[in-house]
Amino acid sequence: MSRIGKKPIIIPSGVSIDVSANNKVTVKGPKGELSQEVDPDIKMEVTEGEVVFQRPTEQKRHKALHGLSRALVNNMVVGVTEGYKKELELVGVGYRATAQGNVLELNLGYSHNIFVAIPAEVSVKAESAKGKNPIVILEGVDKQLIGQVAAKIKSLRKVEPYKGKGIRFVGEQIRRKAGKTAAK
Repeated sequence: MSRIGKKPIIIPSGVSIDVSANNKVTVKGPKGELSQEVDPDIKMEVTEGEVVFQRPTEQKRHKALHGLSRALVNNMVVGVTEGYKKELELVGVGYRATAQGNVLELNLGYSHNIFVAIPAEVSVKAESAKGKNPIVILEGVDKQLIGQVAAKIKSLRKVEPYKGKGIRFVGEQIRRKAGKTAAK
């Protein structure tokens, strides 16, 4: 049995969960509202202060959907109560980032600046301190959307393995390669 799927989701105070007829789950909380469709085979029971998921059979598909459904709804509950935050670090000489509204302007060593439109559901900040690498901070309630935006920004300048230049998550370990060795 799925260990994740078996665990009930504890509903914090101030959060309401509604399930419509076609298994569309809507979670409302202090930070916002999220909705997600869950597979109709998976049964959801919202009881006093918790949500429990049950699967109809032991098929491989149902086993996979059991844990997935629980994880998706749990991510929504955490998002509307605490929110999610991702920090990206720009490593390289002359790399800069500025944020105006929901437009992120990046200078990544190309001959031109790159402008990235950030969705309205995600807030973006750019910080740069003297002697430190610039940091781009993404915050919002939708974990999937923040991850997708962060991946898009990272893809603009992938981290190269020799000098370690590029865009990476704060604290991410990069596997470095040794360069050419001098001939003897």
